[in-house]
Amino acid sequence: MATPQTEVRAVAKWVRMSPRKARLVTDHIRGRSVPEARTVLAFTPRAAAREIEKVLRSAVANAEANHGLVGDQLVVSAAYVDEGPVMKRWRARARGRVARIKKPTCHITVKLAAPDGAVLPAARQAPPPLPAPAPEEPVAEAEETQVPTESEEKPKRTRTRKEAPKKSKTSSDES
Repeated sequence: MATPQTEVRAVAKWVRMSPRKARLVTDHIRGRSVPEARTVLAFTPRAAAREIEKVLRSAVANAEANHGLVGDQLVVSAAYVDEGPVMKRWRARARGRVARIKKPTCHITVKLAAPDGAVLPAARQAPPPLPAPAPEEPVAEAEETQVPTESEEKPKRTRTRKEAPKKSKTSSDES
């Protein structure tokens, strides 16, 4: 059962982005509620905001599906970016020399926690019962149409060479 200390997390690994640039965005959402963090990320012009928003959505989905929490009542308890492996590439330069190109990656982690006033699964109310379906009216017999089933349909006949239609001889063909 979920407790107030329930912490749900989502991680995106090997994101092709500099960890330093991603950390600038995660600093903006740490400690905020989920709706507020989504608003901040939506209006942040940095490319890292799109990736962090995906991780935030995944964390909310994990909380709702696995723990039965209400996503809009959660708070971003931790958001951090770790360094991933750096891909090293080479670029040709003048006089046969090379220049090293570093393509950094990072691992983005977002942790959500339910605050003290959050609605937990035990405190949730049952959904209201569905209304009874209306009785169906009988259909008049004149409106019904008979649709043949597959077993009632006649099988299609294929022609063979011997059964091909023969040309009739006319008086013009005989002369």
